[in-house]
Amino acid sequence: MDNARFASVGGDKQVFLWDVATARTLRRWSGHFGRVNCVDFGGEEGSVVVSGSFDATVRLWDCKSQSTKPIQTLEESKDSVSSLHVLGHEIVTGSVDGKMRLYDLRMGMIYVDTLGHPITSVQQTTDGNAVLVSTLDSTIRLMDKSNGKMLQNYKGHTNTDFRIRSCLGLGDAVVFSGSEDGEIYIWDVLERKVLEHLAAHDGKVASAVTCNSVKKEFASAGVDAD
Repeated sequence: MDNARFASVGGDKQVFLWDVATARTLRRWSGHFGRVNCVDFGGEEGSVVVSGSFDATVRLWDCKSQSTKPIQTLEESKDSVSSLHVLGHEIVTGSVDGKMRLYDLRMGMIYVDTLGHPITSVQQTTDGNAVLVSTLDSTIRLMDKSNGKMLQNYKGHTNTDFRIRSCLGLGDAVVFSGSEDGEIYIWDVLERKVLEHLAAHDGKVASAVTCNSVKKEFASAGVDAD
């Protein structure tokens, strides 16, 4: 994906595709029956937008078509789809029903792993062999995609009530996560130890972190409006 477009979603149940340079809406899709929680690009050169919703569905939208209807709907979740990540021909989703689902669109297969707690965040590793999963038991797990076994877990932060997103960074060498105490936590992926925990949001929930590995920078967002 280039940086010429981005997709946005929210409480209006719609999915928007934007042009960065002109700030114009390129596409607007409707079809979800509840708040849309997450979105990602997929397909060749980002030709498909994938969205997950409170209505427990994942919908795929064709960026090249003028149609406002989804090209595919995935309805296996039993509760709100809180997070998703697309890598190649695979979509990984996390749901409040405590299950992580891997959709292999090329093979037409679905693989399900039960985490036992509502999932707030999923991200596949760069090599596609594992998935970083955050859950509402104040635990982040690195799961092996091939067999569903846990490779590592990361603790120290607080996450029992809010949807907090974690991510991998610096070539998948570290894990970043916000926390309900307003701090940002950084773990070493292999050793599991906390490398840093930084005060970031004045004690308010730090709800999301994303990392720019090229510039070795990260950004966070929280409920303190910063």
